[in-house]
Amino acid sequence: METAALEHIVIDEHGVAWIQAANTKVIEVVLDKVAHGWSPEEMARQHSHLSLAQIHAAMAYYYDHQAALDDEIERRYQTAETLRSKAGDSPIRRKLRLLGKL
Repeated sequence: METAALEHIVIDEHGVAWIQAANTKVIEVVLDKVAHGWSPEEMARQHSHLSLAQIHAAMAYYYDHQAALDDEIERRYQTAETLRSKAGDSPIRRKLRLLGKL
């Protein structure tokens, strides 16, 4: 039997979970919880295009697939850190450092 939560979630051809008719990936909602500690109600305030039902469905999908999504979050973080370390300082960061802002 399919759960009601899945009515709001679709999986694309690459295996990525999306909130149906919202152009929002499930992992984006999960990151709001992980990064900001937001409640579903706060997520709904921040993302007015998502219903509370869609947000709860995304979180239910996450808890059903937590290991895989946590691995993807870690992979994205490592990729960003690698790119950041390779990029070095930008001109604006150097200027802000000289001004004592960093």
